[in-house]
Amino acid sequence: MQLLKPFARILKINHNHYQNQTFIAEHLLYYDFTCFRLMSQSTSIPKKQQRVRDHGYDNYMEVHKKIRKVLKFQDIILGQPNKTICISRLDILARRLGFKQHEAGAFILKFPHVFEIYEHPVQRILYCRLTRKGNLQIEQENLALQAQIPDANFRLRKLLMLSKTGRLRLEHIRIARLEFGLPEDFEFSVILKNPQYFRLFDAKETRSKYVEIVERDPTLATCAIEKLREKEYRERGIDAENIRFSFIVNFPPGFKIGKYYKIAVWKWQRLPYWLPYEDVSNHDLRSLEAQKRMEKRAVATIHELLSLTVEKKLSLERIAHFRLAMDLPKKLKEFLLQHQGIFYISTRGNHGKLHTIFLREAYRKGELVEPNELYLARRKLAELILLSPKKAAVDRDLFDSGRDGEDGERRKIRRDCVDSTSVGFMFEHKFGVDGGQEEDSDSETGTLGIDVVQDEDLGSETGGDSDLTDEESNLVETSDEDDTHLCK
Repeated sequence: MQLLKPFARILKINHNHYQNQTFIAEHLLYYDFTCFRLMSQSTSIPKKQQRVRDHGYDNYMEVHKKIRKVLKFQDIILGQPNKTICISRLDILARRLGFKQHEAGAFILKFPHVFEIYEHPVQRILYCRLTRKGNLQIEQENLALQAQIPDANFRLRKLLMLSKTGRLRLEHIRIARLEFGLPEDFEFSVILKNPQYFRLFDAKETRSKYVEIVERDPTLATCAIEKLREKEYRERGIDAENIRFSFIVNFPPGFKIGKYYKIAVWKWQRLPYWLPYEDVSNHDLRSLEAQKRMEKRAVATIHELLSLTVEKKLSLERIAHFRLAMDLPKKLKEFLLQHQGIFYISTRGNHGKLHTIFLREAYRKGELVEPNELYLARRKLAELILLSPKKAAVDRDLFDSGRDGEDGERRKIRRDCVDSTSVGFMFEHKFGVDGGQEEDSDSETGTLGIDVVQDEDLGSETGGDSDLTDEESNLVETSDEDDTHLCK
């Protein structure tokens, strides 16, 4: 009995059960069996894992947080008749987006390369408009967006082919149109202009518009990971059997990889699976082997979904819109955490409420490995945001000095008059004709009447600054029910 008491303490057995040796022996056998069972399952990837931070992607999202705010102000300014807006009215409209009072003025002051504040010549009040560089960046992005409409057609066809029914809800595509590089009028410029590829219809069950692919093209049923495997095989000469079903795995810094975890990844890499564009309706999915293949197919589907985006990233909420149509798991975040070597989940940008999924193999040192024109145009906005405010003052002086016309001549004459009068004053002061001290006549200080916030992040991001709009949040709640009726 004395030998069995330590084991009883480990199992937290009550003192009243000490005398029952059979009860203790059964628990000891159960304890040994569970240890053996856990060791036998150690060669499978754990279901729950902690997220390891990668500061490179998180810093990218910190910049993207400012970009999302800048885009909101740009939309407000561009929506005005003359593309200019009074500061007081801008502050009122910004409060509807979740900003606090006087926070709009403090925000635009931090980005002088994008926004310009000037005094109206007649009304004598402060107005805001986009700078010359800001307008050029918007024009460049619009040109890149129009130039890649054929590529948008190609991406939309592959996106519809990823769906098991070949159709997706139009509103879900509209919400994620910026990520997939679709123009604002994609319903007319892409869908209705190509009736040989797409069909737009209203579903009676859900009373929503759906986009359906007319015919599946076998030439498009090639995933990005398959092309990458072929490239690795031809360039490096890797054994085709070893990389036939494998993915590129690159774990974040600080990720602990044990011996059994390496074995689990090695087994998972060689596990066969059905391709995302393959029809699995005729397969029996009840066996354990079929479920494992479907899990790996879900990884391949999300991999292909991210490969179709412009910046190889997509928010978790956007992916959830396509969950039923593409047979993705319910708990997407826990599912993606099992494969941190392939995807990275960043929670930066909205106090942990926004989850952005990155395709790790597409980035290197914070930049896309294969950039496109639309990505480069959007990157220009990030460069303008990160530029120093001091450089904006220098650029403004250089731009003003290069202007021609009557205004330039008037400024030249006025400057000559000021110089001629100031020479006599300085001459008298130099020889002590006037005994008074010299005063700084250029010490005029003008304020904008705006309370400047000193915090780095201008204003705490509230629910109004979320990446999801009110309309989109309602769609998240109702999309699963609507798609379920349609699939039936």
